[in-house]
Amino acid sequence: MEFKDFQLKPFLLEAISKLNFKEPTDIQKQIIPIIRTGKSVIGQSQTGTGKSHSFLLPLIDAIDPSKNEVQVVITSPSRELAEQLYQTASQLVSNAPEEIRIVSYVGGTDKKRQMAKLTNNQPHIVIGTPGRILDLINEQALKIHTASKMVIDEADMTLDLGFLHDVDQIAGRLPEKLQMLVFSATIPEKLKGFLKKYVENPVVVQLKPEHIIAPAIDNLLLSTKGQAKIDVLYQVLTMGEPYLALIFANTKQNAEEIADGLRQRGIQPAVLHGDVPARERKRIMRRVHNLEYQFMVATDLAARGIDIEGVSHVINYELPKDMEFFVHRTGRTGRSNLKGTAITLYAPGEEKAIDELEKYGIVFKPVTIEKGQLVETYERKRREMRNAPSQLEPDHRIRGMVNKAKKQVKPGYKRKLKENIASQQKRKRRASKTRSHG
Repeated sequence: MEFKDFQLKPFLLEAISKLNFKEPTDIQKQIIPIIRTGKSVIGQSQTGTGKSHSFLLPLIDAIDPSKNEVQVVITSPSRELAEQLYQTASQLVSNAPEEIRIVSYVGGTDKKRQMAKLTNNQPHIVIGTPGRILDLINEQALKIHTASKMVIDEADMTLDLGFLHDVDQIAGRLPEKLQMLVFSATIPEKLKGFLKKYVENPVVVQLKPEHIIAPAIDNLLLSTKGQAKIDVLYQVLTMGEPYLALIFANTKQNAEEIADGLRQRGIQPAVLHGDVPARERKRIMRRVHNLEYQFMVATDLAARGIDIEGVSHVINYELPKDMEFFVHRTGRTGRSNLKGTAITLYAPGEEKAIDELEKYGIVFKPVTIEKGQLVETYERKRREMRNAPSQLEPDHRIRGMVNKAKKQVKPGYKRKLKENIASQQKRKRRASKTRSHG
């Protein structure tokens, strides 16, 4: 299948060609035709699947540039994600024969200036954070009542960050006959009530990735073996030459402690967490994009709102509490068909947490540090084999028979013993197989 099969307007096909997109991704193949029918959609997919283009292409294709009114409203939970969507949409309309006005409204920008511009022209497509969009609606500057389509991008993150109430207020100002497009990595219980309220007979598209961890990612597991974790991290960061390494912590406090530990060792990382003020956050992101930082320490929620190109390494300094966070973290590298490396550090007492991740189908390659390099090791599995009771160990009854056999009692006893041991081993193997398939 090719993009031309969607019968999009020529300027959109030209924009896609400039992006060097060869063929649609799975989510684009499924969602673009559904959106074009006017049906509401709930799309569940992981990051990096081509989701943004799956809704931007059909929505832009349906815009009527001759109308001076809002036709589409798109909310995004963070400034960075909203800005990214705005840039993507702007690139798609760059060669449109008639101007399609797309405007980004996010917090931390000049509201008065935005209001002044809205007195003459309403945008065709509104992209922004829920708080700022709602502000402009309440000021009666932004008129969204004409829009027939609304997109809630990263809906689970919108809920996590406490913005669902604002989104509810925005949706409440839109016409009753509304095409609602909701995209989310997960559908938490609290989101279901909102969806029931606004999304009528949606088409639910669930795209489960073929691989939990993309094949382009080398997913390594490194035991700290009782060493200080910060020292192991320092070794990992200095043994190669990461283009950009993203180091994950579970809390703001831990992120600051890791950053301090690295500074004491001569590494200057960027730090991103919920307490970093908006202006400082923007400045940090600009410097990261300009490659002024080679390392960034971040918490999960802070990092969910950013998309940094060129992350060569992801380091799980701490194991996340949630498997989905692990997948999301790891998916920050190995994108756009580039190779990536994910390294999970774990202390000897964290074996159980690793086992849990493996139960979900996450496959690690155990490594150790030797002569300043990461080399593959089988140590972890060897230890497990050593600690596990032998599947074929004869039980106490057979042990008794062995002792008797040594005394060479009745003729044929050894043969009977061998048969008993063989039968016992067969039963245990069968039981073991049943357990592993169950």
